[in-house]
Parts: sequence; C-alpha cells; structure tokens
Amino acid sequence: MTYSPDTIAAIATGGVISAIGILRVSGPASVDVMDLVFRPADGAKMSSHPDRELVYGALLDEKGEVLDLCLCTVSRAPHSYTGEDTAELQCHGSPVVLTGEDTTGLESLFARGVRQALAGEFTRRAFLNGRLDLTRAEAVIDIIEARTPLAAKNAAGQLSGAVQRSADRVYDSLRDICSHYHAVLDYPDEDIEPFELADYTRTLAEAEQSLGALLATYGRGRYLDKGVPVVIAGKPNVGKSSLLNALLGYDRAIVTDIPGTTRDTLSEGCVVGGVPLRLTDTAGMRTAADTVEAMGVERARSAVEGAELLLAVFDLSRPWEAEDDDVLALAGRVPNALAVVNKCDLPSAWDPDSLTDAFAGVCVVSVRERTGLGELEKAVAALFPMPSAGAGEILTNARQAEAIGRAAEFLRSASSAMAEGWPPDAVLTECEGAMDALAELTGRVVRRDVTDAIFSRFCVGK
Repeated sequence: MTYSPDTIAAIATGGVISAIGILRVSGPASVDVMDLVFRPADGAKMSSHPDRELVYGALLDEKGEVLDLCLCTVSRAPHSYTGEDTAELQCHGSPVVLTGEDTTGLESLFARGVRQALAGEFTRRAFLNGRLDLTRAEAVIDIIEARTPLAAKNAAGQLSGAVQRSADRVYDSLRDICSHYHAVLDYPDEDIEPFELADYTRTLAEAEQSLGALLATYGRGRYLDKGVPVVIAGKPNVGKSSLLNALLGYDRAIVTDIPGTTRDTLSEGCVVGGVPLRLTDTAGMRTAADTVEAMGVERARSAVEGAELLLAVFDLSRPWEAEDDDVLALAGRVPNALAVVNKCDLPSAWDPDSLTDAFAGVCVVSVRERTGLGELEKAVAALFPMPSAGAGEILTNARQAEAIGRAAEFLRSASSAMAEGWPPDAVLTECEGAMDALAELTGRVVRRDVTDAIFSRFCVGK
C-alpha cells in the first residue's frame, strides 16, 4: 500500500548508540502507517488507541519480522507539534535498528510510502499550520544550541511566546488605531465615535517604548546565541594556547616550548564567568621566521579586527620586549581589552601595574598552576553582564532585532509627524509600516527567503 508523499519521517535523536532512539512521523498517513509497522502487544491496531497513549509492542520491518520491542504513541491533528497527524516510535537507541542499511525502522517506513524529512521540516510544518509563529520556531533551535542556563531559560521563554506576545500587543494597538480611522472615513453615516488622533498619543508612545525596551536587550543578548568574539594574542611562548586550554577545560591546542607552534587561528566556544565566549587562539606576534608563520601572524592581526574582547597575554618572567609593545598596541583596536599577565609563579621581570592605564583590567595569573583564573572570570563577567530580563524577554536574534528596530523607527516617525501637526492619514501610514515590520517578525507576512534561512539552521528530525 502506498501513502501520500506528504507523510515524512526522520530520526529525532542522534545517530550514535544511546539508550533511546526516536523515529518521528508526521503527515496524513501517520496513524495508518503505524498499523503496518507496529504491532501492539494487546492485539489491537494502533489506530484504535487514543492520542498520546504509550503503547508497548513490536516494530516490524517491511517483511513483517520484528526489529525491536518498543513504545508507540500517536497524536491526531490538530493537537500535535506539527498540527498534523503524527506518530513516534520510542525504540532502543541502536543506529542499526533505526537507520542502518536494509532492514531498519526508517526503511520500513519508507517502504510504506513515507519519505525522509528534510532539515527542520517538522518545525516548518508547525509554523505553516499555525502551531508556532516565527519567533517561537527560531526559539526551538536556540534551546537546542543553548550553552548556558540563562540562554536555555531565555529560549524556553521565547518558545512559550514571550517575543510574540510583546510584538502582538503593539501590533494590536496599532491595528485598533488604523481600524478606527478607516471605519470613520468609510462609514461617515454610522454612529461611530469620532476619530481624534490626539487621543492616541499615549498609545503610540507606549508602543514605541515597548519596542525600544525589547530592542535594548539585543546589545548583550546576542552574545547568548553566538558568544562574545574573543581573541587571545601575545608574543610566542607567553602561554596563549595554555590559557585557551585552561578556559576550555581540556587540551584543545598543542602546547610546546618551541616558538611559533601555533601557525593559524584556532576557535572554540566556552563559558567564562557565566558569559558565552567564542575564543580564538592566534599565532605569536613577532617577526616571522618563514612564510607560513608570517601568514599566521597576519591572520592574528585580522582576527583582532572582528573581536569584541582582547585577552592580551604577557610573560611576567621575561623582560619586556618590542613584541610586547606590538601586543599592547592591539588594545586600542578593540572595544574591550584585558591584560593577562602569565607565569606569576616565576620571579617577576617587570611590574604588572604598568599596564593599568591601557586595559580595562589586569589579571595576574599562572596558567600552569591554575591560579588567578578566577579573577579573570570575574573581569570578563564585569565587562559583559548578561541581561536580567524575564525569561524570553532577551532578544538574541539578528533578524528579530532588525524587524523590531524597523518597527520602532516607523513609530518614531509617526510620533514626529503627529507633533508637527501632519494629517491623520500621514501619521497612520507610518503606523502601518510598523505593523508590516512586526508582521514579518512573527510570520503574519511570510517571505520564502526568510523562512528558508531560518529552517536551514535546523537538524533533520526537528
């Protein structure tokens, strides 16, 4: 029997050995397909079981032979994640059973006409079926990729609709203004309260303030998503790669006593002082000994240009050199810079206080002995305090920030037009522009290129 190609399936868990592996199905044939691939232990067909009931039974291959003993549940439209009929098979987490070659759970589904889901297709269907708006759809991948408790809490708040609710309150207030004006204009003989633009001065001011407050969280909130771009720089053998490894908590970079070991930039993400960072280790700053090292030094200088924070590493045990001056000069090329004075466990060759005027903070550490790193964490946290807004009220998404910023600009223009005594239709044109921007934010107005970009971030099975 062949079913609609609109029914999709994918593994919703990772492709490695695990305790549980989930096969997810969505589309019009989902429940009927379960009658073919799953045999309940109670002898009844899966289609006879109610929604969201976990049923024990056997997963069958396309020949009807048992692949696994597992649990199955179905959810009928519209009361499911995607808004369609859906089913899930909770199997043992063997990749061979789920998605190996020939006789597997996925192949059994494909043999019944179900097709492989594309990346993000389940969540895309949830959006298209009105189960999620675009801000909540984007929160799905944000919560999967969250690297700190604050990021996870904020993404969960957005998944519950925090950004959508804020945008909808403003949208609805502007809609009320515009609909009142057009009702009076189009039906002059009806008993409608006269439209006075001045009556809505407070409404416009509150809408502009609401969007401004939300947009203000993006300055720091964007770091919850991508991490603060940080460059570690210094002359050779001052401990840059050792510092990277210490902050990561494992040996990511090769560390030797040979100058010029690091020839290229090396980037990794971590959390320091509760702040998500995107650390980049760089080649030692010096006159290069060969062409390859010279390229590495040039890449190090280029990396600094895109950094939000510089960790300038100096060796306290060695006399100050011209290369240290080159590193010191980098501090003026980034918004924030901290001096990390390493090897304090050895006799000092100079005074760290000499760096106080050039940096936001001077942290004296011994990476080898793991001393002073706590002060470095505190210094990073002081430079990048994470917003303390309620769950979901921190804006982390560039697309959303652009749309909200555009809506806020329209409202500023509306307020200016009102103050200058412009006619109501000119003011309301600006209000309608703000509504259009908010509609793009939540997906009331759907643009294919925007949705494609959003769901391209997703993995298969979500």
